[in-house]
Amino acid sequence: MRQPGRQTRRPERRTPQTAAELAKVHERALAEAAARAATRDTNPDDPSLFQPRPEIGDSWERLRRLGLDPDAGAAAVHLGPAEIEHRRRSSGLDPLLPVLRGTLLEQSGQPPLILAIADADGHILWQEGERGLRRSADRIGFLTGARWIEESVGTNGIAAALRAQRPMQVHSAEHYLRSHHSWTCVAAPVHDPGTGRLIGAINLSGPAHSVRPYLLQLTATAAKLAETELRARRLESLHHLRTLAAPMLARVNGPALVVDAAGWTAAAAGLPPPARLRLPAEGWSTTAVHWLPSLGECVIEPLADGWLVRPVPLRSTAPAPAGDLDGPDGPDGPDGPSARDGHGGLGGLLAEQAEGARVRLDLRRPGSPALSVHGAAGSWSHALSPRHAELLLLLATERNGLSAAQLADALFGDPARTVTVRAELSRLRRHLGGLLAHRPYRFAESVLVSVAGPEDPYDLLPSSSGPAVRRLRAGLAGGTVRLPGPPPLPGQLPGPRTGRVALPPP
Repeated sequence: MRQPGRQTRRPERRTPQTAAELAKVHERALAEAAARAATRDTNPDDPSLFQPRPEIGDSWERLRRLGLDPDAGAAAVHLGPAEIEHRRRSSGLDPLLPVLRGTLLEQSGQPPLILAIADADGHILWQEGERGLRRSADRIGFLTGARWIEESVGTNGIAAALRAQRPMQVHSAEHYLRSHHSWTCVAAPVHDPGTGRLIGAINLSGPAHSVRPYLLQLTATAAKLAETELRARRLESLHHLRTLAAPMLARVNGPALVVDAAGWTAAAAGLPPPARLRLPAEGWSTTAVHWLPSLGECVIEPLADGWLVRPVPLRSTAPAPAGDLDGPDGPDGPDGPSARDGHGGLGGLLAEQAEGARVRLDLRRPGSPALSVHGAAGSWSHALSPRHAELLLLLATERNGLSAAQLADALFGDPARTVTVRAELSRLRRHLGGLLAHRPYRFAESVLVSVAGPEDPYDLLPSSSGPAVRRLRAGLAGGTVRLPGPPPLPGQLPGPRTGRVALPPP
């Protein structure tokens, strides 16, 4: 069955195989992986192979390459009581426990389950459930303070949800360690609504023979409930900042705006307020002038709960007239349509920047892709969504360009899904302007593109299950392709311009 490569937070709808079937898949897949390694065959799409789901198969292959023993695992990492308490307070999830407990555990007629809440690093900060079941979980190291990551305990629900950043289920023998085959885990990630940053995961675990299919949907709903509560708290904080910003802006000569620590606009004077400013991935230094794609050069000053941003006037040092105080309320506010698109159109500024611009796609940190641009109009950087990172990676490795159908096939294995591709590329072109061309979609000819990848090829966009991205990971692991490197220095011989990867025909 073809697995869709969707990059959404919707839970999987595939009916799990039986434990006996999965045990056969597990044993045969590991044996064939060893055979492929012996013959240096690294093609994961060979139809003759008996394979698990793509996400599970990628995890197994990565762990096999790392040398993790499926019978023993690796040395466990456990936090002390003080560190557990510190992480609980800093996670922001502590006040949500009563709601999560009532939603996930206190349901009549439900089989015994364990509720576990982990931080973004995979540390289990809370664990609750039926006492006998918890004793069984203790025997495999599933307890408060344990770090439940693939490198230590193999393929599991928490690690899978954190890597894929969407609800995931690991059923029975889909676990890499044989000692976990009697368990099934369902988990869903929780993101900070203000920054989009991954902050943790909610997990339900129980005996493989008694776990119900609806639990994945239930866990995904609980994660959305947690994010809704976090969003309400952020809006309350933004309103407080807006109250403090009003008298401050009244004293500022010229246009200015106040944004919170995540870049959301609290108040503005003298200019139309963007819903959100894209903060540089590396952060802002104090009292420095920064170039922002939506505003040009700006003076940035730190505040207690955010930043004061003052655009530098063009062609003149005279301050622009101040305007009315405004904020991001209404349909284009923090949770409106434009909030998802970031800052507005860039027009001529980025068209000018495209000439000789250097674009660097930084994929070194799994789950935190970023883009930096250096050009004639200035330098800037910001974090990317997983979907935008996928698209830019494919365009960077195929400089001749790709049609919408080719990109849809590369991402979803379905060339008919062009509407989704065109919508995402429209958002990207709004950010990047002249850096991207179309018909076909590609980086502009004058743009120099490089990609910084992770040390482990299987950490390249781990949330992606797109066929082309999976082939690229396998090719990097086998040494048959490489990512586009930085442009040569003056006097240096140029190397290959791109690491080409063959994409499926539209």
